[in-house]
Amino acid sequence: MASGFFALLDDIAALMDDVAVMSKVAGKKTAGLLGDDLAVNAEKASGFISDRELPVLWAITKGSLLNKLIILPVAFLLSAFVPVAIKIILLIGGLYLAYEGAEKIHEYLFPHKHAKSTPVPEDLTKEQMLEREDEKVKSAILTDFILSVEIVIIALGTVSGEELPTQIGVVSIIALVATVGVYGVVALIVRMDEFGAKLIDMNEQTDSFSDKVGEFLVNALPWVIKGLALIGTIALMLVSGGIFVHNLDFVHDLVHSLPTILGEFLVGLVVGAIVLPLVGLGKKLWKSVSSK
Repeated sequence: MASGFFALLDDIAALMDDVAVMSKVAGKKTAGLLGDDLAVNAEKASGFISDRELPVLWAITKGSLLNKLIILPVAFLLSAFVPVAIKIILLIGGLYLAYEGAEKIHEYLFPHKHAKSTPVPEDLTKEQMLEREDEKVKSAILTDFILSVEIVIIALGTVSGEELPTQIGVVSIIALVATVGVYGVVALIVRMDEFGAKLIDMNEQTDSFSDKVGEFLVNALPWVIKGLALIGTIALMLVSGGIFVHNLDFVHDLVHSLPTILGEFLVGLVVGAIVLPLVGLGKKLWKSVSSK
């Protein structure tokens, strides 16, 4: 009986080792997408009244956790009973990521003329402010759901050849990191300007060290968000290209002679350049049909 108990402990230890090793691999595969997730959520979590930023971020975080609780069981069931569905969803996700990255690049190269946003009235009641807040939170949670599906499927695709307990352990860890890690960093980013303002007000001296650091943090926030957006766009192309390179043999054969990062980026760029106009055409057709 004792030998059976120690054998069970040995099996658990071996499983944990496998989970730890595969989590590192899956973490590398999803790191780019986590970067984009960070950029998107930092943008969506900013722009609120200072004392409402953290409560709003907490509401989005709870929604993100709920998203994971919905997505994970479905993903594990598909992996166990319809494994081919994981690859299909992975490739569809790759198309979406390529489209999203291409759209951001197109917007940067050929900026669209956006309608001027209506300024937020200063005389809103507390109920109206909470209502606007709730709308932004719902939008952020919906975006998180889409990104969470992509992160979970990519992580699951990385460990698709492993036993189900290893898959559950690895993907659950990645999902937890995608929530706690990302939103923890987002909280630091959106409060960066507030911390800078407190440093500026720390003493009455002008041009002190704390003033300089505070002003730097306040001025750096928009650039940090823009920088994350740029990194996220590059990451989208790399992750998208990697999906096609590692799951379609003919694509792998086309770029196998190139450095891995360059090959994956080029594939993501080409796929995005193909998908972007097709989606645009589809939107125009849908508008023409729905308007009749």
